[in-house]
Amino acid sequence: MANITNNNAGPDKSRKVKYRKAKASWNPAMQAIPVPGIRRMVNMAATMKDVIHLSIGQPDLPTPKHIIDAYIDALNAGQTGYTMDAGLPELLVALRDYYSKRYNRKLTRDNILVTSGATEAMYLAISATAAPGRQFIVTDPSFLLYAPLIRMNGGEVKYVPTRAENDHQLDPDEVIRAMGSRTFALILNNPNNPTGAVYPRSTVETILEECAYRGIQVYADEVYDHLIFDDDDFASVLNCSMDLDNIMCISSFSKTYSMAGLRIGWVISSQAAIKSLRRYHMFTTSVANTPSQFAGVAALTWNQECVQDMVNIYRERRDKVVELIDQTPYMTGYKPGGAFFAFPDLPPHVDGSDLALRMLKETGVCVVPGDAFGDNCTNAIRISFSTTCEKLEAAFDRIIPWMAKQQF
Repeated sequence: MANITNNNAGPDKSRKVKYRKAKASWNPAMQAIPVPGIRRMVNMAATMKDVIHLSIGQPDLPTPKHIIDAYIDALNAGQTGYTMDAGLPELLVALRDYYSKRYNRKLTRDNILVTSGATEAMYLAISATAAPGRQFIVTDPSFLLYAPLIRMNGGEVKYVPTRAENDHQLDPDEVIRAMGSRTFALILNNPNNPTGAVYPRSTVETILEECAYRGIQVYADEVYDHLIFDDDDFASVLNCSMDLDNIMCISSFSKTYSMAGLRIGWVISSQAAIKSLRRYHMFTTSVANTPSQFAGVAALTWNQECVQDMVNIYRERRDKVVELIDQTPYMTGYKPGGAFFAFPDLPPHVDGSDLALRMLKETGVCVVPGDAFGDNCTNAIRISFSTTCEKLEAAFDRIIPWMAKQQF
């Protein structure tokens, strides 16, 4: 409250003015960002004791020692400044050589942009292209990043559902039927989070061929591309597409090498697309973490046995969680082919969000409700098997009898 003297009215007269506190004027696009279902569950679990987490989507296995050593060596060598905006030259060369060999496609350094994790890579790709009138096809369920980013930038999301009874495989004919005159892009997450589905080569090639014919962009999130359990022939867009003109392939070190916190990802695309994304990248994070990029060079250039060792462990856990879900009343499971997630269905009328909250409160097991990943999967939950078989068994020792008591 303040007294302000009105000089024109004389010195004895004054008026009182009440000042309001200014409020932040948020961009209306912020309305497109939901409260993450994962964060809601984890925050609640943090207030509880004796919680078993089947919720977190990051590796629990240790980062291989040679990668840690490379990070420390970079720090000790004083490598704490900026790199080139496109990335550390040594890492660009390592990525070029690794993916050229793996997918039998000739790449150059100019086809690659190093980012602060795959999240920044996807953010750049979507926010640089989404606009009013542009429609993006997204699977339902899908990773929770895509739809909010599209909507924040004025784009429209069109969902194509996948279903537990079909092992959450993507039907290419259904995808093609969803394409229309306003379809600008398709987001292809393979292997898929949250379902763990791995799409076969026939599916990927059919979709890519139709997208190329129609001039539809394809943003391929392949962060789980090494966590494949049943088929070594992974159908990457890099070896299923004729060229990269309408392709952005996004990945990272996070899952493959258990480097989630080191925050190094990349985009592989045409040279023209990378040139444009580099400009945008300069105004977001500028450059990725420098010591982490040296760690990435070590990850790609050293022996890859550590990756196969981790995949073998995840495969054993996958088999265990499939067995446990099959023993659980009211859960309909399937066999995920990759990543480290299962996404079992509940009875059609059951609210997965309500069930997950009650399960956490009454059993101390934390899972993620299906509605965190889409509109058509509210009767599902995501179970992460990025934990030991012993913890999986301990969790289901609580879940199975609790589910048997439910009256759906």
